[in-house]
Amino acid sequence: MLELNFQYLLIFSALFRVALIFYGEWQDSHLEVKYTDVDYFVFSDASSLMLSGKSPYDRSTYRYSPLIAFILMPNSFIHKSWGKFLFSTADLLVGLLIHQILVLRGIPQKLRTWCAAAWLFNPFTFTIGTRGNCEPVVCSIILWILLCLMNDNLLQAAIWYGLVVHLRIYPIIYALPIILLLDPVYFQSGKKPLLSHWSSRESESISSTCYMLKLLGNLITWRRVMFAVISGSTFFILTGLCFYLYGWDFLHEAFLYHLTRTDPRHNFSIYFYYIYLHYEHQLSIPEKLIAFIPQFIVQLVIILQFALDLPLCLFLQTVAFVAFNKVVTAQYFVWFFCLLPLILPWNKMKLKWRGSACIFLWIGAQMHWLFWGYLLEFRGKNVFFQLWVASLLFLAANTFVIVSVIRYHSCSPLFRPAKYE
Repeated sequence: MLELNFQYLLIFSALFRVALIFYGEWQDSHLEVKYTDVDYFVFSDASSLMLSGKSPYDRSTYRYSPLIAFILMPNSFIHKSWGKFLFSTADLLVGLLIHQILVLRGIPQKLRTWCAAAWLFNPFTFTIGTRGNCEPVVCSIILWILLCLMNDNLLQAAIWYGLVVHLRIYPIIYALPIILLLDPVYFQSGKKPLLSHWSSRESESISSTCYMLKLLGNLITWRRVMFAVISGSTFFILTGLCFYLYGWDFLHEAFLYHLTRTDPRHNFSIYFYYIYLHYEHQLSIPEKLIAFIPQFIVQLVIILQFALDLPLCLFLQTVAFVAFNKVVTAQYFVWFFCLLPLILPWNKMKLKWRGSACIFLWIGAQMHWLFWGYLLEFRGKNVFFQLWVASLLFLAANTFVIVSVIRYHSCSPLFRPAKYE
């Protein structure tokens, strides 16, 4: 295996991202197709409105927390690319946190560097921040929460969790596995939890069924209550403050909109075609919410089976959540790409065969979808049905990846029971 130095890798990644930001400025000025993400212009407009004392929700299609617009205020008085540098810094921080988490889990230096490189040089990830998308900020917070849990810093983990759910509602799906993991078997007063070491991965095992049965008799513990109260308080304080400042516009755009969102525009979701066909006839609330049923069932099964192997659980949850969502865009893929390097050392899948099949099938399903999307968007052809079939194939590809990861993963609980010490 080619030897890599993580420090050099991180420096090169930073220079590469700076170059991409400058290139993006050139492309925006000289080519018809813009490099900058359309959301970045929305962020910038919303931050300008905040700076002038107005509501960021005066900018149509701004559907995020006001905190995103707030941190982008320097776009107006330092440079318009401030946010791109900020998001790219968060992108690099994700790579650093991946490396640090793998250090704590005892991964050999070469392997953990290659795992970090899987994030730092993934085309989906290094373009997302340089184009001006805020997702790297969310990804870095999620990894920081995981690191806090591993270091038994429950207070920080709870505060940051409340913040990240306020910023982007989707991390709410991680609440149950985190709560289940805070078990007295692993967390005992005055003792730091014992992390499972990578070298013992073959001997570690998870008896999820037995654990869940025991859990029913010992569900309420002070650590679980503490995490729930602190994270919930953080979320409600931030949300209450934003509601006080911006009223129902904030509550609707940042939260309620995403619960009942129906997007008739083509996207990777299997639901888009139904929404497109029925968009002129206002969908009822039950019709808007019914898509959450498959998501809920899949999430519950994954959590009950893999909660103790938290990195694996979060990865599978996120892939499944995105695959079954009512709206699926390419930026959502970053949500699980930041978790992928954390499970690679425990995966026995050979890149030459099954690994390559997963990669090519997943990318191939996207390319197939994009082909029909191109005919619809740029050629004006009526290929909505073909595009929907492509969405079904993409869902099948995601399902194949999920099943393959589970099949070839050596499940290892994040923590060892304290009695082993």
